[in-house]
Amino acid sequence: MHAFRSHTCAELNKSNVGDTVRLSGWVHRVRDHGGILFIDLRDHYGITQVLCDPDSPVFAEMEKVRSEWCIRIDGNVKARDADLVNDKIPTGEIEVFVRDLEVLGAANELPLMVFGDQEYPEETRLKYRFLDLRREVMQENMKLRSDVVASMRKRMWDQDFREYQTPIITASSPEGARDFLVPSRLHPGKFYALPQAPQQFKQLMMVAGFDKYFQIAPCFRDEDPRADRSPTDFYQLDMEMSFVTQQDVFDTIQPVLKGVFEEFGGGRKVDQDWPQISYKDAALWYGTDKPDLRNPIKMQVVSDHFRGSGFAIFAKLLEQDGTEIRAIPAPKGGSRKFCDQMNKFAQEQGLPGMGYIFWREKTADAVAQELGITVKEAQAKLKSGEVEGGMEAAGPLAKNIGPERTEAIRQQLGLDIGDAAFFLGGKPKAFEGVAGRARTVIGDELGLTDKDRFAFAWIVDFPIFQMDDETGKLDFDHNPFSMPQGGMEALEGDPLAVRGYQYDLACNGYELVSGAIRNHKPEIMFKAFELAGYGEDEVRKRFGGMVNAFQYGAPPHGGCAAGVDRIVMLLADQENIREVMMFPMNQRAEDLMMNAPSEPQNEQLRELHLRVIPQE
Repeated sequence: MHAFRSHTCAELNKSNVGDTVRLSGWVHRVRDHGGILFIDLRDHYGITQVLCDPDSPVFAEMEKVRSEWCIRIDGNVKARDADLVNDKIPTGEIEVFVRDLEVLGAANELPLMVFGDQEYPEETRLKYRFLDLRREVMQENMKLRSDVVASMRKRMWDQDFREYQTPIITASSPEGARDFLVPSRLHPGKFYALPQAPQQFKQLMMVAGFDKYFQIAPCFRDEDPRADRSPTDFYQLDMEMSFVTQQDVFDTIQPVLKGVFEEFGGGRKVDQDWPQISYKDAALWYGTDKPDLRNPIKMQVVSDHFRGSGFAIFAKLLEQDGTEIRAIPAPKGGSRKFCDQMNKFAQEQGLPGMGYIFWREKTADAVAQELGITVKEAQAKLKSGEVEGGMEAAGPLAKNIGPERTEAIRQQLGLDIGDAAFFLGGKPKAFEGVAGRARTVIGDELGLTDKDRFAFAWIVDFPIFQMDDETGKLDFDHNPFSMPQGGMEALEGDPLAVRGYQYDLACNGYELVSGAIRNHKPEIMFKAFELAGYGEDEVRKRFGGMVNAFQYGAPPHGGCAAGVDRIVMLLADQENIREVMMFPMNQRAEDLMMNAPSEPQNEQLRELHLRVIPQE
């Protein structure tokens, strides 16, 4: 018999009754039933119930066993009584009577329990990650991650892509985040960088004629942590193709991701139609460039209804250049209680409040005022049908702008009795974020968002440049390597009007993919960087390898990268990316288990010609 096991803890069934077997695993749970010990023995594959009574030669040793001890047992497989069968596990029809025991690894008092669903602080979970990972949900998350990566690889190979590896030590480049720098021992005073992405290398592969590349690539960025972003490193499905248009890239990656979500989505619906929405429209309709289309709410511009109106705040605001009023429709939100709730939300976001109108059935008070009769007479007329009730607009805004304007707003937004609308105004960049978050809250609170679905949208036509409001300096808004739509001619006009062949894929409010058709012509690249304040010498210094390569017959090419961690997070129905990463850092970019970052030894610093300056 094998030194440690003849079977895993998920393999035994009724056909094994009478067999002598050997199992190894961890003590998941111990139950003492009047002198009979029942132990759930767990390994990576499942759980088997083993039992021991005073007739067993190792009963005394078995009484000492505690949770999370690693043990080996030998024993005989027995059938469970019919009323004790556990249908929830594959081994639920049998149990193993223990004849021999070996303790492979005893466990100290546990800082967190593996059995059960207790909540522990994240710091505890990450410090003892090896224990945290033993929990069933974490085992399933990591298996899911492995299976998703394997599926991605197969689907890319099936489309005639080959996987190539790119360097982990490279040169620093401005790609939107801070680099992790690595000092060079052989070249004192100089530094390598860990790659933020394989961006330049995969483009050089296209110049080298490899045509189709992909990689499950590690990427390193010194970023501030968020729930959906690691502060140090992450993995992405990275791909690049030659002789392609933007649509070709969509047509290639879309079936890969759709297939993965259908395979691992747990039966949730995966949208077949993935609309293409311009960056400008996404900001207008959803307040974000990563919209959640499970929420049907679309915001609209309603500025014309407030110009010269009795609502002075909006009317005066619209006299300023670049301002507008946007409405967030709220079907089924037509109550003063809900409107007050959303007004409070806006105040929590740092705004004075949020204007609103809601529509309700016309009250007897309103009819009485309209006809110049008493409320009692109005009630009688409404009851008899002599006067139609209809609807009325309520709320402070409705009183200020009057019935004609409120009716025009209602018709534009397609709302009815029982619905509401919320309003924000100013320069769009100042309130779009709050508007987008308000849209999300409204969709969730009113039950409008379909939670049992994966909804995708391509966001296209990103601006290449942006203007810093404080300095007035032009800089890249997104990837500096994107081909401008219109090429060189577009760069001769207004830089802020230039759109790039740049695209993102959003799913359920998260950005899953980012990519572009690349700028492969040196003269267009030099011009784009010149507009952003980088001279030709600076471009050659920073991107010399790529600029040099583009002078030797570079093909048109493009690609994208899909975030593996975020994809698995969505599939696992988790809200924090650390739940699907094996050994993540904490919120402060610290590895509490391995004590990183750590202080270097003086000898290491001397070799690298470095000196640490203490913080004041």
